[in-house]
Amino acid sequence: MSTTRGTAAEESADSTLVVTERTRLRRMREKGSHRREDLDAVLAAGFLCHLGVPVDGTTMVVPTVYGVEDGRLYLHGSVASRSMVQAPDTTVCVTVTHVDGLVLARSVFEHGVNYRCAMVYGIPRIVTDPDEKLRGLRALTEQSSPGQWDYARQPSRKELAATTLLALDLTEASVKIASGPPDDGDSEDAALGLWAGVVPVVTTFGEPVTDPCLPVGAEPPRHVAERAGRTLGG
Repeated sequence: MSTTRGTAAEESADSTLVVTERTRLRRMREKGSHRREDLDAVLAAGFLCHLGVPVDGTTMVVPTVYGVEDGRLYLHGSVASRSMVQAPDTTVCVTVTHVDGLVLARSVFEHGVNYRCAMVYGIPRIVTDPDEKLRGLRALTEQSSPGQWDYARQPSRKELAATTLLALDLTEASVKIASGPPDDGDSEDAALGLWAGVVPVVTTFGEPVTDPCLPVGAEPPRHVAERAGRTLGG
């Protein structure tokens, strides 16, 4: 199924992102952007990325939660994680993708996906400064659950020692966005009389489910309860 549908934000002349051979837009350039504001929007809309890193002669792609602060992408994992151990010594690729809809055309060839996607390249560094490590973990927590950092118990020294935090500068990146209806509305397939259009895909937060270990009647805090019914990134 193709993911090359619709239109995207245009490139800006005052781009602050570095264009390299890795981020240069070669196909469907009209869907691409090197504007920092477009990158920020894609990253702000989620909290789960995929970290691609070479490990033991092969490529490992690991689902990883992330947070953004001060022009950096923070990623975390166990100190024993192979991806966390290998990442600081090599160039990694971090991908964030949001699926917005299925594009169902009159022919299977023209089917596609509406999406927003960012790819970030670079060599991450291990965060060793205690203050930055706490800031990075806070950004990571607040990215997925705003208000939770101040509500829950914060990491102990032992927990911090067991956690690796990586920082990746947001300087080498590109964005692609696809949106809109199928492209075959004015093709010869239009005469087939088949339905065509877009089936939206929306991720919505549900009602919080209380831990059964809590006393009967325990209610979630306001910042958790208020997320029910909201869409991801909304």
